[in-house]
This record gives sequence, C-alpha cells and structure tokens, in this order.
Amino acid sequence: MADSGDSGTKILNFNVGVLGSTASTAAFDKNPQSRERGITLDLGFSSFTVELPAHLREAGGHRYHSLQFTLVDCPGHASLIRTIIGGAQIIDLMMLVVDVVKGVQTQTAECLLIGELTCPRMVVVLNKIDLLPPNKRQSSIEKMTKRLHKTLENTRFKDCPVIAVAAKPGGPEAPDTEEPQGVPELIELLKKQTYLPHRDPEGDLLMAVDHCFSIRGQGTVMTGTILQGSLAINDTVEIPALKVTKKVKSVQMFRKPVSGAMQGDRVGVCVTQFDPKLLERGVVCAPGSLRTLYAALISVRKIGYFKGSLSTRAKFHITVGHETVMARVTFFGLPPTDPQLCPLDTPFSFDREYLYQEEYMTGQGEASSGPDPEQWALLEFERPVTCPSLSLVIGSKLDTDIHANACRLAFHGRLLKGFEDKGYAETALPQLHIYKTKHKEGQVERVTDDYTVIGRNLFKKETNLQLFVGLKVTLSTGETGSIDGGFGQSGKFKIRVSEGLHPETKRLLSSTSKKKGKGGGKGEPASEDEPKADSQPISIHLHFKRYVFDPHKKMVQS
Repeated sequence: MADSGDSGTKILNFNVGVLGSTASTAAFDKNPQSRERGITLDLGFSSFTVELPAHLREAGGHRYHSLQFTLVDCPGHASLIRTIIGGAQIIDLMMLVVDVVKGVQTQTAECLLIGELTCPRMVVVLNKIDLLPPNKRQSSIEKMTKRLHKTLENTRFKDCPVIAVAAKPGGPEAPDTEEPQGVPELIELLKKQTYLPHRDPEGDLLMAVDHCFSIRGQGTVMTGTILQGSLAINDTVEIPALKVTKKVKSVQMFRKPVSGAMQGDRVGVCVTQFDPKLLERGVVCAPGSLRTLYAALISVRKIGYFKGSLSTRAKFHITVGHETVMARVTFFGLPPTDPQLCPLDTPFSFDREYLYQEEYMTGQGEASSGPDPEQWALLEFERPVTCPSLSLVIGSKLDTDIHANACRLAFHGRLLKGFEDKGYAETALPQLHIYKTKHKEGQVERVTDDYTVIGRNLFKKETNLQLFVGLKVTLSTGETGSIDGGFGQSGKFKIRVSEGLHPETKRLLSSTSKKKGKGGGKGEPASEDEPKADSQPISIHLHFKRYVFDPHKKMVQS
C-alpha cells in the first residue's frame, strides 16, 4: 500500500462499492455526528476515517494508524460496470443497498452479478426502515432478511451480513434535523468486514479518473483511483482519449502532498495544463500501455440469470475498459474429439482448431447442471475500443426494457487477444481456424464398371464440380470412393472406387436397374437367389470441413 504522505502518517484506504442505491453516499455527511468523524463528501466519493480495527493491526497492518473508507457510488448500470473496469481489483467490499419496501429489483440482481464477478465480500443494507409502521418494523425486516438470504444462497455472497438502516429518514426532501438510524452500527459492521487488501505497485499504470478541474497557474488536476501500477512525480502519463502525454507535477492523497501512489489509492494528480472539459471521466495510463481494438477474442461464460439464448451473429453491448460499445459476436468451442481443457486465462492459442457454434452451449441439456463447456467468442466492435490487456468483458442486452423484470447481463469473460488492425478480417482472422462441418447426401444412379458409379442429387446443377474433385465419399453399402468429375450437364458426377465395388453392391444396383427395366413394382416377389431390390437406393455421403475465415473457402477432409 502506498505510503500516504512522507510525514510518516499512514492511512489504509479501503474501497467500498455502494450498489443499488439512488441516494448518494452523501447521507453519511449530512448529520453532525458524521461531521465530527471527519467524513468529507468528495465528488460522489464519501470518505471517512476511523481508528484502525484491532484485527487489521494483528494481521500485519501495524504500519497504519487509521483506516479510511472510501465509498464509491455506483448508481446506474453503466457507471457500475465502470467502477470495475480493467479487471483491476480495487473494490474491496460491496455494499448492496436494498429498499426495504421494494425488495430486490432487476437492477439489484444485476448489481449482485457484477459484484460476483469482481469482489469477494459484500454487506447488504436494508434502507428506508423509517417507512415501515413501527409495530410491524421488526417482522418486516426479518422477512426481508430471509428473502435476501434466499436470493443470495447460490452466489458467492451466501450468508453475508444484512443490516437495517434509515440513512435519510423522511426521504430526500425532509429537513436534516431527522437523525439517521443505524448508521453507527453500519460503520461498526463495515469495520468488522475489513481485511488487508492485496495491492501491487507492479504493472503499467492505469487510473480511473472521475473528476477533472484546473488550478490557475498550476495545471490541471485529475482525481480518481489507481486501478493498477503506480505513479510518481515527474512521471509521464498518457491520456488516451485526448491522444496526449502529460508530465506529473504533483500528487495528493488525503489532501496532503505525497511523492507517489499505487494500486488502490485514491489520488489527485496535477499535470501540465489542458482543458479539463475534455476529460470529465476516463482513464490515464502509462504511455502506450492501452490498445485500441477493432475486434477481440475473449473467453466466455453465460450468466445464469440471463433468459435469452446467446446466438452467433447477434449484437450485444460490450463493456470493456472504460467503454460500452455494440459488437457482433461469434461463438466457438473445442472440437468434440479434443476435450483437453486449458484454463480460461491461458493466452489464446492460434495453433488449435475450433468448432463454429450457432450459439453458446450450456452444460449438457436442460435437466443437468454440469458446467458449461469451455468456449470463446470473437467480438467485432462497431467502433474501436481503447482498453488494457486482459480486461474483464461484460456482454449485455441493454436495449431490453429495464422495467421488464429480466436480467440484462448476458455473459462475461476476459479479453485474451485484441486486433489493432482495421483490416483484421483480411490480415488476422484467416489464422483463426474455426470450422463448420458439412454433410451432403446423394444417391447412386447406376454402375458403369466394377470401379465406377454415377451419382446424382449431391450437387445443384450450377455447382462448380471442379471444387469437389478428389474429395472422398462413402456409399451406404460401405465402399469409399473419390469424386472423379462431372457427368453430363445436370449435376451428376462420377465416383471412382479404387478397391472395386462389393459383388453385393453390384447385384443390388443391377437388380435395381433391371426392376426399373421390367416395370416391376415393389409388390412382385423377388426370386430366392436375387436379393430384394431395396426401395432405398444406395446413398452417397460426403463429409468435409470448411474454415469460416478462410478467404478461399477451401473444403478440407481429415
């Protein structure tokens, strides 16, 4: 954890993501008690400092004398996803605020899902208990607590603590004289839930900026949270949205100047002047560390609560890095013969073959609850996206009505490979070996000699047969042969059977043609020595693979 200030005072910063609330975290700032606690409202971040709890001191946190909670307000879907950008883990604890009267709504469920993808711990706050009639208050709270535990039992937040409060009694318009209920208890609960978060100064700097303003004569200040890496005075940082690099002139934490800061720290960074209006929110990074992608390959997992199917060629809203953009999705998986799984985050391999899928495959059928097979997706963005490598990716259907009580988050995954070339469809995709299997079926029309038959109905009249010459076919009687070329103009073709036809097959075929000649029907008994001419003619089967991104559309047989 970065040393906050060179004066030897050390404060441990602990980031709490506040989800599902419409009220701002400013509720913590309005009452006089909080003012004494030194809670300050800072741009949608409320932070307050408490003495370092004993369990943290024992866990090796003796370097710190106090604990600062930074409450990160995540009101809506988009900003919620933004707080967890870059796959960098800076939210240490989720605080899910549920309206005790309304209960869990769609947005709440979505918050839970995003929480699951990003954060190990959560507390649930039942808010607005002042709206419950006093004589029924306790029983209503207990009922709602039970319901929440039921909702959470299949998530990683099973058995998480639930606490009841009235953060702003009487609603937003009420005078501030109304005392909040339960806030001191909530602060105690938050203290109990803290741990020493893992912070890593290594890696390229990535900082999420949530506010920007200029100070005359000094420069432009960006405030935000460092998602990964570290920064120091005199470093050069890049602002990708403006395509500029700037020099760091000074850094502040907890309103005190510091020489540097690292992952998890909330900082103000002053750089050489630029117009702050150009960057209200966005990212700042180590120069050249972010990439602008036209398409990407991701590992993919469907989100269980999503009701629709995930179809190839469908469009989804993709949130990656600091942006949400539409993309067309192609799903693919491992061939059935190649089930050796590699963990999802291994770098993607272009040396393997993959099977094209019309849609995302869930674990074996409706009834079973097996894990989904490992699979990937190609995302083709409608406009280029700037993001760090290995970002978390979330796919959603945000155009679904928010009031229809359905989860709009569809899948999540990790960015494994990005394509920075605008012409990626020609330059990169042909190296991606995703194939479709094709099967065509036709019939044998007649034998011409022991090694050759004429087939029909395998191709349309206009098909260029030359493309198929040399491909192997099998007959329903067991022989294998290869396509030798066309025969006449109507799409018929010759098959060469190099091993020769079985006597049985020749008999079948000659009897079929004899029957036709005699005008006899199925009804007349066949004599003993002549096998019954099957009303089923002998069929011809052609199996091949075609690679989806092969510019030559070549047909391949293993």
